[in-house]
Amino acid sequence: MIELRELTADDWPLWRGLRLAALAEAPYAFGSTLAAWQGEGDREERWRSRLEIPGALDLVAFVDGEPAAMATGVPEGGQAELISMWVGPAARGRGVGALLIDAIARWAARQGFPALRLAVMPHNAHAIALYERAGFTDTGEPGDLLPDGVSREIVMAKPLRAV
Repeated sequence: MIELRELTADDWPLWRGLRLAALAEAPYAFGSTLAAWQGEGDREERWRSRLEIPGALDLVAFVDGEPAAMATGVPEGGQAELISMWVGPAARGRGVGALLIDAIARWAARQGFPALRLAVMPHNAHAIALYERAGFTDTGEPGDLLPDGVSREIVMAKPLRAV
């Protein structure tokens, strides 16, 4: 059984656990690092602040009662963006990622955004395949420059139907 739950700032311990697990398990998939969110970066007010982005939707997917995945939709510069997407290894291949993407896309459509955008690491073939199955295509826009100083994130977008 898969259940999606919207988070509030009071859910920061749950978000913290998943985010740290994501950064540890898939460091290649994120612009943030585990080290940046540990030590001095591991503060309740920082975690709460992350869940208080104005207008954002933070979701956690529970699989068989256990937190297993997460995603966030944020309004950014007049556009809707999908960020912080991660599905834990035990939940992969069960449709969890597609459910999260669909929920964020519905949120973005209800907000009146014409498209949902995201940035993905160019070497993350599994994520790219998931996004393509969900209707995202490469925009051809240059994404953020990666630490190697040469590669860039891939920017993808999915058109939305007005709700």
